[in-house]
Amino acid sequence: MERKAKRGIYLLPNILTTFGLFSGFFAIILATKGQYTDAAIAIFVAMLWDGLDGRVARLTNTQSEFGAQYDSMADMISFGVAPALLMYFWLLSDLGKIGWLAAFVYVAAGALRLARFNTQIGIEDKRYFQGLPSPAAAALIAGLVWTFDVIGMTDYDQYLILVSWIILVGSGVLMVSNVRYNSFKEINLKGRSSFKLLLFATLIIIVITLEPSAILFVFFFVYALSGLLTTMIEVRKRRHLKKRPKKG
Repeated sequence: MERKAKRGIYLLPNILTTFGLFSGFFAIILATKGQYTDAAIAIFVAMLWDGLDGRVARLTNTQSEFGAQYDSMADMISFGVAPALLMYFWLLSDLGKIGWLAAFVYVAAGALRLARFNTQIGIEDKRYFQGLPSPAAAALIAGLVWTFDVIGMTDYDQYLILVSWIILVGSGVLMVSNVRYNSFKEINLKGRSSFKLLLFATLIIIVITLEPSAILFVFFFVYALSGLLTTMIEVRKRRHLKKRPKKG
């Protein structure tokens, strides 16, 4: 006899995913009202929920195909649509077609990034992400908006528009690129570690609380550049090895 498929879903991880989805949706609402700092913070809150739902599912052994697909749909809203609309309403709406096309490029890249990630589940190298992860791209956008919205108007705003456009489109391109990014999944949070590591983590939290918007933006900007740099170094090494004469 054929076994019937189990009905129902695991409640806990999917509730956390729903919290993340709500945060991303709320960020869009806030952006349309001109509350850009609050919208950026909502995207970071969505990141926290996104990080929790997967870990909770693994710790409680409640992973499911439904949960994986639902998480991707939520990520599309929180890290695809929300950052693009936030950037558009914040600074790019005055650019007309150039502004909304940049936002669409980012959204389309986010959708392609998530679709590619879903097709590689179970076969990818867990130590690395192929392309900039969509939460990191969203954090880069949200961090930029949060930082400069706090600073306020300056004499260099005409350059800020250009920089923001480049970062938005560049983040989209990096998401669908073959650039490798460290996933940090090899870090064992359940095992024992030294007291120095705990102290270091505490110091990082303290530093972030001093100026969260700027520090988070700088962190994710450096992370985005790190993949490019490491990939360039690897390509140069491979070319160098190919040029070396073979022995024998």
